[in-house]
Amino acid sequence: MKKLLVLLALLLPFLILTNIHAQQWTDEQKDIWASVKTYNDLAVNRDAGFLNYLDDSYRGWEYNSEVPEDKETVKKIISNRDPNIKIVYSTLTPATIWVNGSFAYVHYYYSTVTEDKDGKREFEKGRWTDILTKKDNKWIMVGDHGGEVK
Repeated sequence: MKKLLVLLALLLPFLILTNIHAQQWTDEQKDIWASVKTYNDLAVNRDAGFLNYLDDSYRGWEYNSEVPEDKETVKKIISNRDPNIKIVYSTLTPATIWVNGSFAYVHYYYSTVTEDKDGKREFEKGRWTDILTKKDNKWIMVGDHGGEVK
């Protein structure tokens, strides 16, 4: 019993400090994050509905692209993805969600496991920054930057 109390006394400050530093999102930040998750799910599933989350003025710059891409280019990229590559697992983790009126940006990490037609799996991880505006009560992207980090 004495050992348990000592262990609890040692762990208690850690547990309290961890809780204090936990991220607390406002309702607006939660709404923005819900949009980010929704359009990422659509993109992962090759669903053209993803394009509804891109403003016509959209410009994005992936790490491995030589120049920023517009909405039409993203449409071509999504529609030409290899159908033999299956997403096994995908996750997003927010780092920062900043919002000011109808403008916001979101920094987040992602990780994905894909599988080809032969069963070979690949792991990818990276980070993105999405720049959003609120139009017609919906958060949509006007720009982004990021990609795989090796």
